Amino acid sequence: MNGGDGKVAATPAGPPPQLDWKFSQVFGERTAGEEVQEVDIISAIEFDKSGDHLATGDRGGRVVLFERTDTKEHGGSRRDLEKTDYPITRHPEFRYKTEFQSHEPEFDYLKSLEIEEKINKIRWCQTANGALFLLSTNDKTIKFWKVQEKKVKKISDMNIDPSKAVGNGSVTSSSGSSSHKSYLANGGQDRAYTSLSNDLSFPPGGVSSLRLPVVVASNETSLVARCRRVYAHAHDYHINSISNNSDGETFISADDLRINLWNLEISNQSFNIVDVKPTNMEDLTEVITSAEFHPTHCNTLAYSSSKGSIRLIDLRQSALCDTHSKLFEEQEAPGSRSFFTEIIASISDIKFGKGGRYILSRDYMTLKLWDINMDSGPVSTFQVHEYLRPKLCDLYENDSIFDKFECCSSGDGLRVATGSYSNLFRVFGCATGSTESTTLEASKNPMRRQVQTPSRPSRSLSSITRVVRRGAESPGVDANGNSFDFTTKLLHLAWHPTENSIACAAANSLYMYYA
Repeated sequence: MNGGDGKVAATPAGPPPQLDWKFSQVFGERTAGEEVQEVDIISAIEFDKSGDHLATGDRGGRVVLFERTDTKEHGGSRRDLEKTDYPITRHPEFRYKTEFQSHEPEFDYLKSLEIEEKINKIRWCQTANGALFLLSTNDKTIKFWKVQEKKVKKISDMNIDPSKAVGNGSVTSSSGSSSHKSYLANGGQDRAYTSLSNDLSFPPGGVSSLRLPVVVASNETSLVARCRRVYAHAHDYHINSISNNSDGETFISADDLRINLWNLEISNQSFNIVDVKPTNMEDLTEVITSAEFHPTHCNTLAYSSSKGSIRLIDLRQSALCDTHSKLFEEQEAPGSRSFFTEIIASISDIKFGKGGRYILSRDYMTLKLWDINMDSGPVSTFQVHEYLRPKLCDLYENDSIFDKFECCSSGDGLRVATGSYSNLFRVFGCATGSTESTTLEASKNPMRRQVQTPSRPSRSLSSITRVVRRGAESPGVDANGNSFDFTTKLLHLAWHPTENSIACAAANSLYMYYA
């Protein structure tokens, strides 16, 4: 399903087998009864294109980077590994790399508004010269970061004994002792000094040659994160999305009413390409909820709305894209409208498939797969937690109905995933004929919540047939018969770009699974 030229990827006879998910790693695991600090809750997750690095952002404005370790242990470069005549079956393993403070809390004095430091989105940019580049944003400000290993510089080769240099001639540090014969290993001297001034001490008879302090690079390295650019003051409303363009030069940022186009090199100017703000704000009926560039066509992007529609726009049509080239929305079934219809129809996240042929969207109750060549409706609809429908009143009362769940798809385009409550997440197969529907829990035993699912009739899925898939669901309870916990929700998750590996956030813990 990842064909970018309008072709569905060929699959073997019959759907692929259901994946058997296993626990891989956890970072920041909580002990029983440990209270979670608000600032430590993870609010964004993103793999880079290679899958060798993973970034998370939290509500405290920090960005934490992880790097893959299992590929390095096999020795050699990726090209060398490709030449080997045996497959590498190890699952991805990551380790902590570094972290940095991306955003700080601010206050807008003109609007008397506090601006949270919470990281809303992270997007990786193209690497260069061994350095990592990424974009991070909070509600108002986007920052472009460069993370690079730098050799630690130290001062060495001095005539003066640092322990005896005082006053204006003081030396703060030294990485090594002098090579002169009269010096001891620790930088001292084997003859008594005669103090000639208040600042410096010299050996009797002076020094044979004057060696000035030299700054040298040691073999030690440290990771340094530096903010290269700040893209600010371009959004009146909260930023909900950022997305890199495939041209490697531009990116978009979207808030409730506008989408802006930026050049990575220019931080003081952006172009407004979508503006849905009405002349009279009382006429406002929908807002932008998510936006993303096409993975290969630099002129195409899609954005979703709170009314459950997705618009595809072409930047070649006009400078201000008031009109869309395609509109994707599902027609309401007659007689099904209720007070909650419009609220649960709001799309919280959209993602293009790898080839750009399909768009994955998540609304409150379902996950939908759209073919960009077919705007009559989704090709597949996956029920995420249909058993919550009778509880919509309770969800509205405690504001859970406004939770924004993210979605993701596998690199091969055969499966999709999204989160739910009680720290559960769902994985669905979307290949032709697949009935895969797995419920996993973000814990060290992900299959703990699995129960025997009733056998489902086989359904054919073609590019022109719409189907609805359901998992094991019973009204009012979760898949295991337990009462549902609305306080623990799995909003953020990401699928490794080349392997069946998922990273997901449960509060302040990062769980990783593989199949």
